[in-house]
Amino acid sequence: MRRNRSVKVIATLGPASSSPEMIEKLFLAGADVFRINMSHTAHKQLEELHGAIRQVEAKLSRPIGILADLQGPKLRLGTFRNGEARIDAGQTFTFDTDSQPGDATRVYLRHPEIFSAVRKGDNLLVNDGRIRVEITDVKPDRLITRVVFGGMLSDKKGLNLPDTILPIPALTEKDRADLDFAANIGVDWIALSFVQRPDDVAEARKLIAGRAGVMAKIEKPSALNVLQEILEISDGIMVARGDLGVELPLETVPARQKQITRAARRAGRPVVVATQMLESMIVEPVPTRAEVSDVATAVYEGADAIMLSAESATGKWPDKAVATMDAIARSVENDAFYRGIITAQRSDPEPTSADAISAAARQVAETLNLAAIVCYTASGSTGIRVSRERPDVPIIALSPITQTSRRLALVWGLHCVLTDDAHDLDDMVSRACNIAQAEGFADPGQRIIITAGVPLGTPGATNMLRIAYLGRD
Repeated sequence: MRRNRSVKVIATLGPASSSPEMIEKLFLAGADVFRINMSHTAHKQLEELHGAIRQVEAKLSRPIGILADLQGPKLRLGTFRNGEARIDAGQTFTFDTDSQPGDATRVYLRHPEIFSAVRKGDNLLVNDGRIRVEITDVKPDRLITRVVFGGMLSDKKGLNLPDTILPIPALTEKDRADLDFAANIGVDWIALSFVQRPDDVAEARKLIAGRAGVMAKIEKPSALNVLQEILEISDGIMVARGDLGVELPLETVPARQKQITRAARRAGRPVVVATQMLESMIVEPVPTRAEVSDVATAVYEGADAIMLSAESATGKWPDKAVATMDAIARSVENDAFYRGIITAQRSDPEPTSADAISAAARQVAETLNLAAIVCYTASGSTGIRVSRERPDVPIIALSPITQTSRRLALVWGLHCVLTDDAHDLDDMVSRACNIAQAEGFADPGQRIIITAGVPLGTPGATNMLRIAYLGRD
């Protein structure tokens, strides 16, 4: 089953899409990877969804990626005497350590670490940024603030601190339990929420211990200040525009999206653009024109994957949302301007033999108008390196390792095929030609280019290029 596009589509599973029948529909409509939000998923349900996805994978003989998205630390207010209270711009409002229900003048803040981390002048955002207050005084047991934007406050609303680096880990006890369970049952990617510093990613890597790829979600302004360091220690990056759009001025988010996407492409890390991409399709059968343009922008930027959240998890039209995203991506990639934009953003290869071979494979394939680039990859690094080049010809990633094939399902342009290791060079060429033809990428009489490592089966040792001709037999 060949996708007629390079960018990948991630669909979030939820009440509207948790049955095996709907999961198959979503895959056939264009989903390459399924996201499971651990904020709303118990371990038993995760195991059931994992099993259903693997059943579809076996039925359709195509590697499917699974992304478990950890909840991360959630900062919330306490409760109110009447369930809610209204605060107005200009008034004084206090956050304190008193667990009694709040009112229009104060509320309980259950996170003591905040009181020692914030400073006078810092902003606090409540209810996805709809309410903003500025701290005017900091006491050991209370924060006195001036209301900048008022509104209704209700029980346990979320809190964001855009100006503060909190001394809290990115992994809660729930996250640690979810991470270990997800990695043990065989998910392919684990997304880490509310990353503030490289140490957050390092901690997750240590716990995962190679069982899955580590994806850092960039949704805190503090993470942008150390983006390069986070990229170096992560396997992938997600532009999580939900909380990023709360903690940053909205007008700056598009530029930040481009900054993160391009930095990830330079570093050779898969990058996912997420949140509200086709938001209106939660209830409507067609998206807005602005949403279509938003999805197209991510594709033009060369993102590895674009993601649906509530559209496929709880929406009325989950399979139609996936099909719509697939159609937008295909239309963009067929646009006459697309190739020029993608090429202009290409980075020079790193000074390694594997990167040099990958860059050469792209150049030779485009110069000779070859049918495909076929790369043998055990660890997945060769496939990601070839993808980093964003070639104008299809990429077939051959791997003997099931986990590698599933993880690469998220990476731009890679058509993953599970196959045994080649026995020798002749078998390598023969196997590559047969698979390229069987998968619909090359016909007899055409040529392909093959990258591999010699000795065969040596992980990370890509050092060979071979142009092969598909015979008539």
